[in-house]
Amino acid sequence: MTTIAIIGAGPGLGRATALRFGREGFSVALISRTQANVDSLASDLTAVGITAKGYAANVRDPHALRAALDAAAADLGPVEVLQYSPVPAKEFMKPVLETTADDLAGPVEQSVYGPVTAVQHLLPGLRALGRGTILFINGGSAVTPNGTVTGTSVAFAGESAYGQMLHDALAPEGIHVAQLIIPRGIGGGEPDHEPGALADRIFALHRDRGAFRTFVGDGTA
Repeated sequence: MTTIAIIGAGPGLGRATALRFGREGFSVALISRTQANVDSLASDLTAVGITAKGYAANVRDPHALRAALDAAAADLGPVEVLQYSPVPAKEFMKPVLETTADDLAGPVEQSVYGPVTAVQHLLPGLRALGRGTILFINGGSAVTPNGTVTGTSVAFAGESAYGQMLHDALAPEGIHVAQLIIPRGIGGGEPDHEPGALADRIFALHRDRGAFRTFVGDGTA
């Protein structure tokens, strides 16, 4: 049995993705900052027959993130799928004219250093499997900069560039890299933005192995 590691797992999209992949036979590693939260989520998943376990790690702490991924692989089986989808902190959302260089440190640590740490740590295992999927989940500011959320606009752009380069470099090795852009956020009354529908889209990105970037809905950020 192989594992999907969901970095930034929570009760909305993370839970829905865990259910979707769990139904396909994956073990689920739930990684987030608070152990109690991922333990509760893992318990809910276990109750419906999915093998799941929670691990606490802040993506801005490379040592903790690598340790969580190692523990997940040891407990649940080799990681075949990585979903990188931590929610940006509120302090990342300053207007452009109020954003200092120091204000960009957190967003860049989360959305650039974090995914690079995770991917580089998992890449030897994916190569040993001879397959795998790396999934980046982002909001609309990843492709349409928004001056009211400067930190995420800058950092998501870096994450997007990194993902595109990975897609091009790893495709010959059978490792698929994809990005799902969710304009206007999760939920909000739009059926295709609800967690269950998004989880189906995410699984399709893993299964169908198409282009790098996919938009939910009409693609309007």
